[in-house]
Amino acid sequence: MYLIVLVVNDPYHCKDLLNSWNEAGVPGATIIETLGLQRALKGVVRDNLPLMPTLQDIESAEETRNRTMFSVVPDQETVKRVRTATEALLGSLEAEDTGFMFVVPVNEVFGLWKE
Repeated sequence: MYLIVLVVNDPYHCKDLLNSWNEAGVPGATIIETLGLQRALKGVVRDNLPLMPTLQDIESAEETRNRTMFSVVPDQETVKRVRTATEALLGSLEAEDTGFMFVVPVNEVFGLWKE
């Protein structure tokens, strides 16, 4: 088993990525909102919005957060299909400002695949 983690720079790709991962054999995935070090250091973190922001306040905010998707998959073949599906949507992960993916082996999983 393997844990696939994908940090997506453009959150608008997430729905399409979920569909393509599902077609690649991913049984389920989780998405969380994240903020990377480089974006935080570049000052895109907004902490000056009013307590009760107006629509105009929100629309003018320049903060951009990433989405991090992750899933445990059963085998290396699924990992390869997920990478291919991901790069078909985002382009090469080696290109700047697309995101990055990493995969780690999983020794044990509890409660994921019920017998």
